Amino acid sequence: MAEQTPNPLAPASLEGKRILVTGSSRGVGADTTRYFAGAGAKVVVNYRNKAARADKLVAEIEQAGGTAIAVGADLTDAESRDALFARIADEYGGLDVLVLNASGGMESGLGEDYALRLNRDAQLATLDAALPLMTDGGRVVFVTSHQAHFIETTPTMPEYEPVARSKRAGEDALLARASELEAKGVSLVVVSGDMIEGTITATLLERLNPGAIGERREAAGKLYNVAEFAAEVALAAVEPVPADRVRLVGDTSSFAPLAP
Repeated sequence: MAEQTPNPLAPASLEGKRILVTGSSRGVGADTTRYFAGAGAKVVVNYRNKAARADKLVAEIEQAGGTAIAVGADLTDAESRDALFARIADEYGGLDVLVLNASGGMESGLGEDYALRLNRDAQLATLDAALPLMTDGGRVVFVTSHQAHFIETTPTMPEYEPVARSKRAGEDALLARASELEAKGVSLVVVSGDMIEGTITATLLERLNPGAIGERREAAGKLYNVAEFAAEVALAAVEPVPADRVRLVGDTSSFAPLAP
């Protein structure tokens, strides 16, 4: 929960800003949204099918004096995406920050290509849908993992490899558009973190490969928890963009660096 980690953003520092965090009814997305709202931003809590959980987060934010709306959308579906951004346009009139946090691919029954459709295709489509609403000076943040970011040079667990490769494909596709975005006054930053304690992905991996999280924790010395990593995602929306547009969070000594 966010309350275990102080808000890294100063009070009122985001006053008037309008921010969408995809996949934000729980986990890293929810805590990131809490930080933004606590700094004065008007936030959009996006969910796919857990309306009650999203509504609870909105109520929490409003009770604390913040402004939030919950909007359900399946980002792999064009009609659903369009409805999401139409609602944002109606409620807030535009968008200043887009955090591409929603990801997945380990779920069953959604098709063999679901990871790629969600982690690459839907990310690009969501960006395209958001751009007409984004203002000069806007920021796009893409959230990924070291296991995906370094997949070309460092193998990951077989159970996670399809997801890792799809997320790397999404990262590459977004980075290929960074210059285009900058010409429109919008900056892009990728936030990559190690395994995060308490996420649904970590839980699923532990079920498939018992002991995997403990092994990674021992190798890294420390794994960030949800609130700690969310703080880094929130900071990525406001701090200067790194020269290579990638913000690495946590230990990277176990990962072979990518070629320049």
